[in-house]
Amino acid sequence: MDTLSKHDLSIAKGTCYLLLAYDVARAIDLDQVERHVVAMKQREVLKHGRRAPKYFEYQPPPLRITQDVAPMAIGDYRSGASVDLMLYDFGAVSVVYTIPLMGPLSELLTLSNDLYEATSLLADSRKHVEQLLALIGSAVSKPSIANFVEDYAIYHIEAFTGLHDIEDLCTRYAQDIAQILRAETQPLSPQEVMDALAQRSSFRVDDVTIVDWNAALLVDSEGDDVRTVLEFANVELLELRYLDRSLDDALDRSYQALTMPQRHSLLGLGRFGADRHHVARMQVDSAILFEGVNNALKLLGDQYLSRVYRLVSQRLHLAEWDAGIIRKLQTLESIYEKMSDQATTRRMEVLEWIIIILIAISIILPFLPGGYGH
Repeated sequence: MDTLSKHDLSIAKGTCYLLLAYDVARAIDLDQVERHVVAMKQREVLKHGRRAPKYFEYQPPPLRITQDVAPMAIGDYRSGASVDLMLYDFGAVSVVYTIPLMGPLSELLTLSNDLYEATSLLADSRKHVEQLLALIGSAVSKPSIANFVEDYAIYHIEAFTGLHDIEDLCTRYAQDIAQILRAETQPLSPQEVMDALAQRSSFRVDDVTIVDWNAALLVDSEGDDVRTVLEFANVELLELRYLDRSLDDALDRSYQALTMPQRHSLLGLGRFGADRHHVARMQVDSAILFEGVNNALKLLGDQYLSRVYRLVSQRLHLAEWDAGIIRKLQTLESIYEKMSDQATTRRMEVLEWIIIILIAISIILPFLPGGYGH
């Protein structure tokens, strides 16, 4: 049994947003997608409930495609009658399900557990992604759906019944919130509860955003902009994980190419040159994806949203992922340089042998019958 409060707080109005992010291609031409898709769509524009400069926006803005679907059962809850697919130009798609919330806060614990093992939603989201790729066709560069997905839940509560103080929510119901965020039915230790609620921020006295690694609680009568930041952070984590795995594979292949005995062509450089070209292409693709993800969203003009982004970045360890990827890119560059050095050395060896052979021929020719010396 869980330990949520018997005299429970009640949700008057709220929505759970389940985010499922996929890497589907090297790049997506969003302008071309707009010409292909006839479903309802709009370029994503952040709704600034708080005063923010005009330059606080995506570069370039992703494309949102909304599809009407049959609601799906998730335990005692049902999803909404539509699903959003957010397309990003660097090759990611975020599938967003909405689940209306109303009733005791304690019921969110059951929902959080159901979402943690939501295999039906996972299969349904992948089906939507596959159908979308088939629809947009040539707008996608090198389509290939990665074999893993990054999921995240946002519990957006617009209004509680009987709640007058946000501090009371974060203290009296701290155990409740921590269990919901971490999908844990058993009571958590004080240290675990403190850690679950550590990444917390408020803009006004009546709102709060609590960010954890698996889910976030957003208590705000507006909050669309905060949700957008959380959604992008989830996509960013997906792309960093994808890039990290790709670089691991690239490093393994590059190391094998560097250490494997080479079977050379006449000039001794054929296969080695192909390996160098492959490594260089992986470097370029990885660097473009890394820069594209890191530069897609600009938040420098809104201090509160920047703070929220820092909180979710810390919780998802995005800086550590960045550091690891930069280190692997540098290692890949080092391998490429070594391969280039070896290729240069072998080219010089071939040229030296050619010169030696030409000298030997010039010495032997005068002594041959009919040679130049006779």
